[in-house]
Amino acid sequence: MSGCRRRTRSLPTTGQSCGASTPPPRLMQRPSAKLCPLRPLLGHCPAVFLHHIQNIILRKALDKIAEIKSLLEERRIAAKIAGLYNDSEPPRKTMRRGVLMTLLQQSAMTLPLWIGKPGDKPPPLCGAIPASGDYVAKPGDKVAARVKAVDGDEQWILAEVVSYSHATNKYEVDDIDEEGKERHTLSRRRIIPLPQWKANPETDPEALFQKEQLVLALYPQTTCFYRALIHTPPQRPQDDYSVLFEDTSYADGYSPPLNVAQRYVVACKEPKKK
Repeated sequence: MSGCRRRTRSLPTTGQSCGASTPPPRLMQRPSAKLCPLRPLLGHCPAVFLHHIQNIILRKALDKIAEIKSLLEERRIAAKIAGLYNDSEPPRKTMRRGVLMTLLQQSAMTLPLWIGKPGDKPPPLCGAIPASGDYVAKPGDKVAARVKAVDGDEQWILAEVVSYSHATNKYEVDDIDEEGKERHTLSRRRIIPLPQWKANPETDPEALFQKEQLVLALYPQTTCFYRALIHTPPQRPQDDYSVLFEDTSYADGYSPPLNVAQRYVVACKEPKKK
């Protein structure tokens, strides 16, 4: 139409002829190994790469959970030292036994699962792996402690570390069942630190106690450790040990199988009874 103005798109002047071709966009280069530490995995199948990424994320999440638990424990210990307790955590000397048993069960369930990098070996205090010879338990750590009972006999109890003296090489621990009421001063040989990580039976079976191995295990619904034989080790990460407690009231000298969490099973250095 004569009255309409035709709209045209103007082209930028670049000094090139209209027939010159525009250079193609630069292709994205693969990141170097220095910039991308995961480059060695890029050549593998996607499933391997995805599994590696999941492990990294899971390890970071577990580290964060452990950090949060450590901070909460530090606050609890500080409040204990200052003689202060909040409403949600009264002194255990006034705590009902059922509540204490529930807390112990929760502690076992929330024990972090150790997940290492390919080729890593489980560290000390993972499952059945004992602490190193120079290890010193920190205030607030739970331990098995050998103390003298009222009748003079010795027994292993669940206790909490209050302090450690490098001068005397002795611990001060509180009986977990009577916190603030029963305190013991014990040498290092009377203390066994409890596991700080669960061992994964599917990836680290060597970090678990094996069938018929002699252990000290926390008897269900008590705060005392007794000698027992491993009946069945855990088969999955969430499984407990099945143990046979020494019990002379039974014909064969052992109780029926009872479940005990990894958190409350430690090595027994005493010889097995014949």
